[in-house]
Amino acid sequence: MLAAILTLVGAGASARADWPRLTWPLRPAPAVLRGFDAPDPNWQRGHRGVDLAGAAGQPVHAAGPARVVFAGLLAGRPVISLAHPGGLRTSYEPVRAAVRAGQRVDGASVIGTLAPGHPGCSASACLHWGAMWGPASAADYVDPRGLLVGTRMRLKPLAG
Repeated sequence: MLAAILTLVGAGASARADWPRLTWPLRPAPAVLRGFDAPDPNWQRGHRGVDLAGAAGQPVHAAGPARVVFAGLLAGRPVISLAHPGGLRTSYEPVRAAVRAGQRVDGASVIGTLAPGHPGCSASACLHWGAMWGPASAADYVDPRGLLVGTRMRLKPLAG
């Protein structure tokens, strides 16, 4: 008998029993200008999130219930990082923070506003939205689109 695992169709995200369901951080649902390209191994080059088309000054929402773990400048860019239940972390950049570390947020919370200019983005304002399981030192990067509410799921057999 073949074992089966829960996988997310077209998302590339690892299935977990405790994974949260997320909502788009930009509203309405934005165009994806650059997709997820997981590095293998994690320290190699890759694109550890998705770039979403937006407008400078546009409100950025938390993708789901979380606690703010970082809101400030990182390598000269404004970044916000959220810790969701179950060990998922999401990141948002470049976003001018309207929240502070330690604050609790939900999917309706505006966490900041989109700043113009994101390296490698073809639009004047792009939100880089990333997701990972675990601490940054041992992160399992996943495509945040695979965690969105409404993502279709299907059982597939394990290879081998």
